[in-house]
Amino acid sequence: MVTIREVAKRAGVSVATVSRVLNDKGYVNEDTRKTVLAAIEEMNYRPNSVARSLYKKKSKTIGLIVPDITNPFFPQLARAVEDVTNDSDFTVILCNSDDNLQKEIRYFEMLQQKYADGVLIVSNTLKPEHLKDFNFPIVALDRPLDSLIPYVTCDNYEGARRATLHLIESGCRKIAHIRGPETITNANERFRGFKGAAREMGIYDDDLVISAGYQLESAKKSAFQLLSKYPDIDGVFAGNDVMAIGVIKAAERLGYEVPAELKVVGFDGIEFGEIVSPELTTVAQPIYKMGSTAAALLLDLIEGRPISQKDYTFEVDLVVRRSTQK
Repeated sequence: MVTIREVAKRAGVSVATVSRVLNDKGYVNEDTRKTVLAAIEEMNYRPNSVARSLYKKKSKTIGLIVPDITNPFFPQLARAVEDVTNDSDFTVILCNSDDNLQKEIRYFEMLQQKYADGVLIVSNTLKPEHLKDFNFPIVALDRPLDSLIPYVTCDNYEGARRATLHLIESGCRKIAHIRGPETITNANERFRGFKGAAREMGIYDDDLVISAGYQLESAKKSAFQLLSKYPDIDGVFAGNDVMAIGVIKAAERLGYEVPAELKVVGFDGIEFGEIVSPELTTVAQPIYKMGSTAAALLLDLIEGRPISQKDYTFEVDLVVRRSTQK
């Protein structure tokens, strides 16, 4: 590997001069600059990124902390983040937290030790007091973290309301909700939207609401329990698409025909919804737009550029597919 000393020797200058050219810092005669740049190109020199980060206290990296990388929603978010940051020559460090507070804090500590320039975080557990010792910009993604921290999310309440009204318009009269964990903000907003619409139409029943994790097996188990107890349920709004797929699997095991006997709606708009059978009706978040907006916002904060807006709540779309068709 070519060293900075070898470049300096080839160019006939000092190591300090090469360093000034690389960092574009300090005066260097234009002819000397051209000589150094030519030596760098000829020798295919690549600066040591670790050494540069130690010197500059910056690393051109950002952290992306998500609760469950096995949920297809988060890889789609990560793809958008990576596209935007890559265009600005930043690298993304992906961290899977399992919704564990201590794990999230350890990731923050690791990222600070590596001189990460900023962090995108999807969290339900972090509080402002956990973040006071970290000196890089933070942007919350998918769900708000704190009023002082910029965030990018979607209109979970309205999306859930539209999903519920769609089930009613499709002929459902006994509608259950497999809701996400009560500790998660967007799960609570989706429950509020479901409850508001069901009450408005006079069909809300507390007994038809059951909690599950944002995972397939957890939702499958809860749906099996609910459908076994109330076999006349004819519609289910699930807290996310992965859960909705779990509902469909539970219904199949119990002998329901979806959508003839049971209609199912999810939330997120992940690509897997088009692969399952029947194809899943869903409330689609603009996943790519959310991820790219959050990444661009974080880069603006890192670079000290003025931002016109610090909080984004995107509208959602109801995408009707086979799981609710008559």
